[in-house]
Amino acid sequence: MTTPPPTKSLPDIPRRPVAAPQPVDTTADGGPKGAARKGVPTAVGSDPQRGDGRYPVAWLHIVAPRGATSTATSKCLCGRDRSAVGHRKVLALIDDHAAHRDTCPLRPHQEGRAAA
Repeated sequence: MTTPPPTKSLPDIPRRPVAAPQPVDTTADGGPKGAARKGVPTAVGSDPQRGDGRYPVAWLHIVAPRGATSTATSKCLCGRDRSAVGHRKVLALIDDHAAHRDTCPLRPHQEGRAAA
């Protein structure tokens, strides 16, 4: 009779999960507490730069890839929404968009605008 080869025994595995060791209470960068209060203030608050009261009212978006068909869209907050496909129609929409600037009810009409 020959003896069977020795078998490996599995180590004892705990039946319930063991908590991992927790880190000691320290700051994230290892620096002293309160060090961030001495640094440069962050720009989280309101923007200190104030605008001059102007805001966009109308948008003209033109796409003219080389060797492909040109497209354009003209949108305005007054409800205007037009589009054009093709070189000649895009050029016409650009002129129409420029003309709309003078007739849009949302744009303030300024005296002497052409002189400026």
